[in-house]
Amino acid sequence: MIIRLPLRFEGSKGEKMLYALFDSGATYSCINDDMAEQLEVVTPMHTPMRLATASSSTFMEITSRSTLDFYHEDVRLSDEFMVVPGLSEDVIIGANTMQKWRLKLDFENDNVIVDPRVAKGILINLIRKD
Repeated sequence: MIIRLPLRFEGSKGEKMLYALFDSGATYSCINDDMAEQLEVVTPMHTPMRLATASSSTFMEITSRSTLDFYHEDVRLSDEFMVVPGLSEDVIIGANTMQKWRLKLDFENDNVIVDPRVAKGILINLIRKD
């Protein structure tokens, strides 16, 4: 099941409104290579990742990633995005990101529910670890 929403993304190079596809069937969050390069310095991976696609015989090789902040209803969230050349969507928010931030998909209202207390608690815990 998927939901598609416009979200504000931020990186060291600026910010941009992008359409994000919340896809519970995708493990990783991904971003189109052109969008990633406009927002943030893309980091090459030492060892590329081979990811399976919806077709059981098709794999894609991911060679870089980028860490970005994004906002939903003024709540700041952040995660790592796999940079995918030619990705048909601007951004895909995968299950790992949704679990990390405890995002809930509301299919009846075509919306994503973010508990700001959860986001605040995760950020506080991340700061304390540093």
